[in-house]
Amino acid sequence: MQASMTSAPFGALPDGRAATLYTLTNRHGMVARITDYGGIIVALHAPDRLGRMADVVLGFDDVAAYAGDSPYFGALIGRYGNRIRDGRFSIDGRAYQLPVNNGANHLHGGPDGYHRVLWRARPLDDGSASL
Repeated sequence: MQASMTSAPFGALPDGRAATLYTLTNRHGMVARITDYGGIIVALHAPDRLGRMADVVLGFDDVAAYAGDSPYFGALIGRYGNRIRDGRFSIDGRAYQLPVNNGANHLHGGPDGYHRVLWRARPLDDGSASL
């Protein structure tokens, strides 16, 4: 088996922009499915100790489920992973207030974190990858 990469439509976001699902397969049969919306790992098929392939991540079937109130399954989470209490911090005596999206806290980059970005993805075949 040879390594490969394919792409397919993954649905539309509420604003009408189209998301794409990229499928990467290595020469050992492992499969990763990653969408350009949030850099989300939608599926990862890996072998168990007996060599049986199974999807080992939680994911949804289309981009609409991720665009709603998603639990960050497989997503790029933003500039900060975890919570910033009350969405506030200070550096060198200067106070900063961040938007909150987890009760009173700022979680994983806030409501507009990396998990909500439609990234511009493109295949790159420069011979440097060894799958």
